[in-house]
Amino acid sequence: MDSHSHAETDAGNLSAYIPTNLISITDGQIVLDARLFHEGHEPAVDIGTSVSRVGGKTQAPALREAAQTLRLDYAQFLELEIFTRFGGVTDAQVKDKIARGTRIRAVLTQPQLCPLRLADEVALIVALQAGLLDCVPLEKIAEFRSELPVWLDRWAPALVDQIERTGQLDAAGRSELREGLATLAERLASEPNSLQPRLP
Repeated sequence: MDSHSHAETDAGNLSAYIPTNLISITDGQIVLDARLFHEGHEPAVDIGTSVSRVGGKTQAPALREAAQTLRLDYAQFLELEIFTRFGGVTDAQVKDKIARGTRIRAVLTQPQLCPLRLADEVALIVALQAGLLDCVPLEKIAEFRSELPVWLDRWAPALVDQIERTGQLDAAGRSELREGLATLAERLASEPNSLQPRLP
């Protein structure tokens, strides 16, 4: 039987009496942050303080495999983002991590009433983690996400079926998926303006 508790914190203080006790007796917590919400990140989940002790076990293997380092990568980006606010960024490696982090944030921002299938989620995370979205302008990430389901159904119906039926994707399938996703990402990256009609 599922049970859900809800606690409002005072200025985000998780160390107060009630939040501390709730955290100690539950299998995890999702922490929502008003600042993130006002910045347009929805759902406004604070990745750094949210915890799940069972979440990984309930994920489909294909998604769990694709997202292995996602939480750590995003947490590192958040730290770098705060640090770099105090000065210019000159290190190329830091710039790359910040660019990847902004794309993680864009991918994790969910449009309202636009759920994705498991296959779409897996493909999106595979593209992100393989660095395929690094060449896609940030403003086109939403377009990549919206085109993905129709593109997958046309380009890789067998892989979609495999993921939806079994929740798994083998190494060969992952490699095939990466190749196809690279094509979609490169097309979006090369289009001068996605709002212009495409030539036949």
